[in-house]
This record gives sequence, C-alpha cells and structure tokens, in this order.
Amino acid sequence: MRLDGPESDNVEDRRGSRSGPMLLGGGGMGMVVILIVYTLLGGNPLALLNQMQRQGPPPQQQQADAPLETTPEEEEMVSFVKRVLASTEQVWTEQFRADGEQYQLPRLVLFRDRVQSACGGASAAMGPFYCPGDAKVYLDLAFYDEMRDRFHAGGDFAQAYVIAHEIGHHVQNLLGISDRVHAAQGRPDFNEQSVRLELQADFLAGLWAHHANKKRPMLEEGDVEEAIQAATAIGDDRLQKQSQGYVVPDSFTHGSSEQRVRWFMKGLKSGKFTDGNTFAIPYDQL
Repeated sequence: MRLDGPESDNVEDRRGSRSGPMLLGGGGMGMVVILIVYTLLGGNPLALLNQMQRQGPPPQQQQADAPLETTPEEEEMVSFVKRVLASTEQVWTEQFRADGEQYQLPRLVLFRDRVQSACGGASAAMGPFYCPGDAKVYLDLAFYDEMRDRFHAGGDFAQAYVIAHEIGHHVQNLLGISDRVHAAQGRPDFNEQSVRLELQADFLAGLWAHHANKKRPMLEEGDVEEAIQAATAIGDDRLQKQSQGYVVPDSFTHGSSEQRVRWFMKGLKSGKFTDGNTFAIPYDQL
C-alpha cells in the first residue's frame, strides 16, 4: 500500500495516560472473552457502549501519567494511522461537499490498555471502536498485533480498513443513521439493525478505498486480499465458531464473514454511496 499523503492533525495521543484499573463487572475474564468475540474490530459495539453510557464511567483510581515509552516501529505506525485518517478526511470532505453538506472531522484517540470516552470506560479487549457521544475513534495499536498473530490478517491495507470502518460509523452518525439504529435497542429486531449498520460501515470503508485510490493510486498487489482476510477473520460466524464451536445466526451483530467481505468489495468497486443502503434490502438477502 502506497500512502504518501499528509498526516492528519486530528489525533489525540493518550498512550502515556493512566486512568486506573478498569472494572468490567462480575464477569471478570468471561466479560473480556465476550468483548473479544462479539466486538473485536466490530466497529461500533452499540449495545455495550450504550449500557456503559447509561451507567456512567466505572470506578477509577487517578494516577499520574507515565513517560511515554515507544519504539521507532511504533512511531512509524502512528504516522501511518495519521496518514490514513487524513485520507479519509479528504475523501469524505469531498463526498459531503458534492451533496452540498459539510463534513465534520472526527478525532482519533490512540491509547494503551484502557481509555475513557463519552460512551464510558473501555478496555483494549473491545478492539477499535467509534463513540458517537464525542465523535471519536479509539484505537490501541496493539490490536494490529492481534490481527496479525491471532487472526492471520496482517498487512497495511488491512490496518487501514480497520480505521476506515470506524470512520464509516462516524459518517453514519453525521447522517443520523446511527441514531435510528440506537432507537431500536430493546426491540426484537435490534440485532438485525446492528448487522445492517456494520455491513454499511464495511461498504463505506470500501467506498473510501475506491475514491482514495482514484485520487492518488495507493493499492498494490495483495492489498485487497489483505482487507478480505481481515473482514473474513472477524465475521460473526467465524468468531462464534472459534469461541463456542457452533454458530447462532440470530445473535449476529456484525454480519457473517461472507457478508462483510461482499459489502466491503461492493463499496470498493462502486464508489457510490447510494449503492450501500443496507437498510433497504430484505435481511435474508444482505
């Protein structure tokens, strides 16, 4: 992947911050497993974050920030993240302008282990997520190691896909789509609405790649395969099969591996926002 554009200034580096031990509740390690299985990369863990927001932040012990210890390799990754974010800013600013709208730039927060957001406290075990309450994407760079080592989904374009998916949730938030899905919480079709939201975010990630590559060619041989591998690795069916040995489609919140790949590829090939209305398609045809 050739990404030699500018770096975004909209990155908050909280890697040296300490917010104290995060309490996940009575579930202990079981809760961590659930978070990994159902929200790893999953974009916007709606039900969990909404519940955290209602309950408020978990108890914290205030600690002084530690000096940031880093490596040249990690700083190179930080630069890459900033360049991916800048690319999404360029693409979505142009897309909104074409529709007579103004794109509101999100911020991306880099953290380690745990973080506080407007949606409550979060552990790195949740994977990257977008919080609509503060319009920020939260990312622990260690997640990329998890992608490579546990899910065999490494590569720079796979890493960019992660960010683009979360920015897709920001676009949905600006357009009011997220609010409509949030309003369905507690209804029998909430999981279905969540799947539609996540598949659309995959489509929007593909749409970003389409326009970014058109604007400044960046895709190299093998890049698309990296993104496909990443989308495949975090499908609900794949994660459920790995964690419990069987699949329960009614409990899906993000879509199957096949669905996630298909909607990402649809956005990559189409480049047209109107082709990504996952809410207008019968659920069994997604």
